Order: sequence, then C-alpha cells, then structure tokens
Amino acid sequence: MLVSDILNAKGNDVVTAAPHTLISEAAKILAENRIGSVLVMNGAQLAGILSERDIVRVLAAEGAACLDGPVSRIMTAKVVTCRPDQTISDVMQMMTNGRFRHVPVMAEGKLAGMISIGDVVKWRLEEAQEEVRQMAAYVTGA
Repeated sequence: MLVSDILNAKGNDVVTAAPHTLISEAAKILAENRIGSVLVMNGAQLAGILSERDIVRVLAAEGAACLDGPVSRIMTAKVVTCRPDQTISDVMQMMTNGRFRHVPVMAEGKLAGMISIGDVVKWRLEEAQEEVRQMAAYVTGA
C-alpha cells in the first residue's frame, strides 16, 4: 500500500494556518476540526507544522500569555514530509523513529495532503486482516 492509497480514500483536504495566526486561534481551529495538528503555510509554501503537543508545552512553560503570540514562534519549522509513492510501512517507520503523528504529503514541491498515524494504523490493520482472510481461504481451500 502507498501513501496515495490513503489520500485517495480520505481526500486531500488539509487544515492550514498562516504564520501570523495567534496560538489561541490555532487551538480553536484544532478543536473545531477535531484534529491534532495544523500546517502552517506561507502562501503555497510549507512553513511549519503546529501540533496540540506544541501548544501544551508552551502553555506549561509560559502560561496563558503565550496564546497571544504567533504560531510561527512555536511551530516545528523543519517538517518531515513524505511522497504519495512511498509505502505506508516506510511512513510508519518515519513516524515511529521521529516520534510524530502527522506527515504532510508533498508531490512535485506542492502540498498534496496530510496523513496521520491513525490513517497509517487503519490501513496496516486492513492489510493484516486481508492477509488473514487470504490465508484462511488458502487453508480451507475456499
């Protein structure tokens, strides 16, 4: 299975914010959309990624006053991305090694979507279940 298989099933919609968006507004965006991260875009250019964890960390360190700052101050600027032609196993390994839950998908230098660890686990589980069905059919001769 490829990253493109996930995007074909779930779509290419990505929730984004501008670098100057207030952290408080980004928190609202995350809550309203029931998502764990938002991509920070400077026009069509990927500038960073902001996760719930980023917000919690800065809140714990600085208190509520940090919410009035821009997301660019706390976002991760060095974003690990993947391509649509990469395998789900490759991306799962990247996420595990990097300890992150969301990966933007870039195709020819442009944002093509985003996948989460939940997406990856769902697809891997479906693959495993299909393998079990095929093995059972083989064993029973069906």
